[in-house]
Amino acid sequence: MHFLDETLSSLFDGDLLAIYLHDHMAGSTFGLELVRRARDANAGTEVGDFLAGLADEIAEDRDALSALTAQLGVQEDRLKSALAWTFEKAGRLKLNGRLTSYSPLSRVVELEGLIGGVTTKLSGWYGLSVVAERDTRLDREELDRLIARAQNQLAGLREHHRAACALALAER
Repeated sequence: MHFLDETLSSLFDGDLLAIYLHDHMAGSTFGLELVRRARDANAGTEVGDFLAGLADEIAEDRDALSALTAQLGVQEDRLKSALAWTFEKAGRLKLNGRLTSYSPLSRVVELEGLIGGVTTKLSGWYGLSVVAERDTRLDREELDRLIARAQNQLAGLREHHRAACALALAER
């Protein structure tokens, strides 16, 4: 019950930065689970190879966010992260045009989810860079590196998304 008390406390004590960081940590949990699932479903393909590298980077980004959160004295909200993990698992139950197997549409939707997640992560790094202008606990150079990496991740995701759309949506 201790983590629930911490969650409720941060929601109602007006610590907007803590809430912001908790939301981004939850999003990173969701994104990490999604990229791992997509990687595994596409193993042995070009997109699978890309997603394997992306999964490693997203795990590193989540660790970086966790370290930044700790530097700011904010404890992780385990409830939000657990809920994000659960929602990602529930998201696997969507219809994809196939009853029991992975379909080309699954790849399109997963890549779109990852594009949305990395876009949100990029916005988070930009938001924290604003905080870093006044808070010396944050390393501007590290945030700039994370921003550049997220931009590169988006470029790769968009390239694979275009190819996935051509394959899945051109099939008739």
